Amino acid sequence: MIKTGLGSLVPRILRQQTAVVPGTLVSVKNYATEATFETKPFKLHNLKEGPPTTGKVTKDEAVKYYRQMQTIRRLETSAGNLYKEKLVRGFCHLYSGQEACAVGMKGAMRPQDNIISAYRVHGWTYLMGVSPQGVLCELAGKQGGCARGKGGSMHMYAPNFYGGNGIVGAQVPLGAGVALACKYKGNEGVCLALYGDGAANQGQIFEAYNMAHLWKLPCIFVCENNGYGMGTSAERGSCNVNYYQRGDVLPGIWVDGMDVVAVRLATEFAINHVLNVGPVVMEVYTYRYSGHSMSDPGTSYRTREEVQEVRQTRDPISSFKDKILAAGLVTADELKAMDNQIKKEVDEATKQAKADAEIGLPELSTDVYSQNQEGPIRGCNPGSWLKHATLNRAVNL
Repeated sequence: MIKTGLGSLVPRILRQQTAVVPGTLVSVKNYATEATFETKPFKLHNLKEGPPTTGKVTKDEAVKYYRQMQTIRRLETSAGNLYKEKLVRGFCHLYSGQEACAVGMKGAMRPQDNIISAYRVHGWTYLMGVSPQGVLCELAGKQGGCARGKGGSMHMYAPNFYGGNGIVGAQVPLGAGVALACKYKGNEGVCLALYGDGAANQGQIFEAYNMAHLWKLPCIFVCENNGYGMGTSAERGSCNVNYYQRGDVLPGIWVDGMDVVAVRLATEFAINHVLNVGPVVMEVYTYRYSGHSMSDPGTSYRTREEVQEVRQTRDPISSFKDKILAAGLVTADELKAMDNQIKKEVDEATKQAKADAEIGLPELSTDVYSQNQEGPIRGCNPGSWLKHATLNRAVNL
C-alpha cells in the first residue's frame, strides 16, 4: 500500500484500474468503494493494547459521515443566526468544530446503545433521529420541536438519547444509571456519558467512576476536551489536563477528536471493553469555534488567530473531505451537490421554525409526569396551580 500525503492509504478495492503516482492517487475512470485511513496514535492509560490505528471506510460510510458533519455545521450556523435575530431565547451552545466527535461515536454505536450529554447537543439530537426542522423548531420554542418547544437548546430528547443536561456534570452519574439499566435488562447495551473539560473537576464525576468500576457498568465516560471551559482554558482550570488518565484505576484512551475515523475506532474499542471488562474513560481532543455559549464572544481568553489556525489546519469536515477525495471514494461534484442539498434542507427547516406556532397555554402543564401522582402542578405565580393532563405529546417522535 502507498500512503498519500493526507494520512490515508491507497484504496484496496477499485472498480477500475488506477494509475498510482508516488504520494497521490489518480483514477483512470471510476472510484474506490473502500479505503483504509491512518489515524494519529492513541494515548493509553491502564491498557496494554488500544484501538487499531487504521480503519476501513466504505464509500457509503464516507458519504454518510460527511453529510452528517456538514448538516450539523449548517444547523449550528442557522441556530446562531436565529439567536442573533432573538428568535432563540435563553441559552444556546454551538457544536461547530466538534462535529467529528459526535459523528464518530454515532458511527460505532449499535441500536441498543445510549448517549447522554451536557447542553451542546443540537448535533446529537439530529444524529439520534430528529430532523433538522425538529431541532430548529425546538430551539425557537415552537410546537414542531422535538420536545414541543418546552425544552429549548439544552433539553432535547430522542430514543436512546437522554438529552442535554443544564447542570454541569450532572449527566455523568445519570449516564452511569443508564448503564446500570442496560446491565439490569441484559440487552448488551452501553451508555456514553459525555461531559466537557470544564466539568471534569466535578466531584460527582469521580463518584460515578467509582461506582461504575465497582459494579462493572457498561459505561463509557467521554470527556470532550475542547480546550476551554466557560471562559477559562483547560490549563488554568485543571491541575491535570490528561483527562483520559483521571479515572484512576479506570482505563483511559486519548483520541484525536477532529478525526471522525479515529473517534469511531476508539468508540468501537471502548464498547467492546466495557462489555467484557468494565468502564473506560475516553478523552476526545477537539476544539469549539464559537464561544462557550452565544452570549460569549469567545475572544477575551483566546485570539482570533488561534481559532483561524484551527479552522485552516484541523477542521474535521475539510480534513475528512480532503481524505475521501484523495482516496477516490467521492468526487468533488458529488460533495458539491450534497452541500447544496444540505443547505436547501436546513434553509427550509429554518423557514419552518420561524413560521411554526408555539403550544397553547393549556399544554404547559401537560405530560410533566408519565404517571402523575402529585396532583396539580404549581404555577409561576404564588398560590396558582395548574391541572396536569396527559396527552402523550411531551416529545415529538
